[in-house]
Amino acid sequence: GVEAEGGRVGGGGHAAAFSFYPGKNLGALGDGGAVTTNDPELAESVRRLRNYGAQVKYQHERVGANSRLDELQAAFLDVKLPHLDRWNARRAEIAEQYSHALASLGLTLPWVAPEAEPVWHLYVVRHPERDRVRAALTSAGIETSVHYPRNPGDQVAYAHLPIDRTRLPVAGSLPHELLSLPMSPVMTDDQVTLVIRALQAVLR
Repeated sequence: GVEAEGGRVGGGGHAAAFSFYPGKNLGALGDGGAVTTNDPELAESVRRLRNYGAQVKYQHERVGANSRLDELQAAFLDVKLPHLDRWNARRAEIAEQYSHALASLGLTLPWVAPEAEPVWHLYVVRHPERDRVRAALTSAGIETSVHYPRNPGDQVAYAHLPIDRTRLPVAGSLPHELLSLPMSPVMTDDQVTLVIRALQAVLR
């Protein structure tokens, strides 16, 4: 649903991958995803990769995986898809309320490029005392999240890479400052106001 430079993302490159994880803007009831491309050869290659590397059963042309989207999840997505634009529009309304009300509280708010129209899967702010702010919101009955509490370069899987972390001061600070505020198209204006007032109380 994201728009950038006059078009929807997913059609401007060789291929795009979309997650249908249940918490996404268009989520299934289980894990799932899709790849879009207008290249027939690439599309066929992706189809083989998601099906054990086979185009014909038991004839494996390359190494692949079992990554097929099952029919039940596809059916759920088919029902939800016509509502996606309306849900994304509601997310944008909530983001606008947040951005207007939280502008002077010392938070670093999301930045949107002039040529982009986001769909606000998350509304992520930054604050140097993130843990204190989060604890206050929790005490007020408001659930928040910390998405990606560790940078990729700090994961054990990448410990073998020669990363000079002293050259990445911004990346190093992000895991300690980022906070995802409640964001869902089913939030009411009263619920959004509750989040805003709780933040105003702890930050003023």
